[in-house]
Amino acid sequence: MAAVLDIRLKKVNKVYRQGDMVSGVVVIQSRGELSHQGVVLTMEGSTNLQLSAKSVGVFEAFYNSLKPIQILHCTLELAKPGKFPSGDTEIPFEFPLRPKTNKTLYETYHGVFVNIQYVLRCEMKRPLLAKDLLKTCEFIVEYRDDDDSTAAAAAAQQQQQGAPLSFTITPESLRNVGERERAAIPGFAVRGRLDSTTCRVTRPLTGELVVERSEAPIKSIELQLVRVETCGCAEGYAKDATEIQNIQIGEGDVCRGVAVPIHMVFPRLFTCPTLSTNNFKVEFEVNLVIIFQDDRLVTENFPVKLTRF
Repeated sequence: MAAVLDIRLKKVNKVYRQGDMVSGVVVIQSRGELSHQGVVLTMEGSTNLQLSAKSVGVFEAFYNSLKPIQILHCTLELAKPGKFPSGDTEIPFEFPLRPKTNKTLYETYHGVFVNIQYVLRCEMKRPLLAKDLLKTCEFIVEYRDDDDSTAAAAAAQQQQQGAPLSFTITPESLRNVGERERAAIPGFAVRGRLDSTTCRVTRPLTGELVVERSEAPIKSIELQLVRVETCGCAEGYAKDATEIQNIQIGEGDVCRGVAVPIHMVFPRLFTCPTLSTNNFKVEFEVNLVIIFQDDRLVTENFPVKLTRF
């Protein structure tokens, strides 16, 4: 068996907040003595930005200036050059989770054009002709409820909660639709409400809708969660929307006058509290899509703000 290098965190869920201690052990498994040139463990956090293919030519200068934004970086020497005995060797480690000066610990987020990631990287240098060993382990960062920024967000959320958003969708209410396209849409009326457009990422988006009338049979009613990622600098800004998930809340020709519940759970790694910084933004929207039997569809868009608390 070749030598095996592994990182094991004490927290099973791997979720940490600013000020916590990221602790665990590095495990080295080998049959027989293992010579090495030192073991180094690095904790890194960074925001990686990239442009979509359609924006590369437009923002060539910006494209060349895109570099990862380093949020934190700590290095710890776990072992000096020497030999590990046969069997399992465990080396404990502990890092305080603090950002670099003038940097902010954003929540972990896996997007298409914006990616915020925190990892532990352990590297064991080996003697000449032996392959170096490398192991990485991602951990999750979330905001603390006693941070000033999250406290302000929580206060703003409390002010906005309790004010549901009511809506009515008809051919006349559709935006960005030409007169010829509007004339081709069958007559219909859908009303409903979202309980709140400011939502906790740990709680579902809820509400209901009612199909009051429709001249054409309905095939499906769907709810789409969309992320809107903006990357920018002095040269310009590139804004792209991509779908995160799509759930069906009504199948077939939905009964008229019956309340259909709206319930959408936010996926953890693909959503985060709404972010707005000098270099990038991460925002979210919900699309209500009504598909008729002839595959014609109409869409109503609702911007939503996500918070942690």
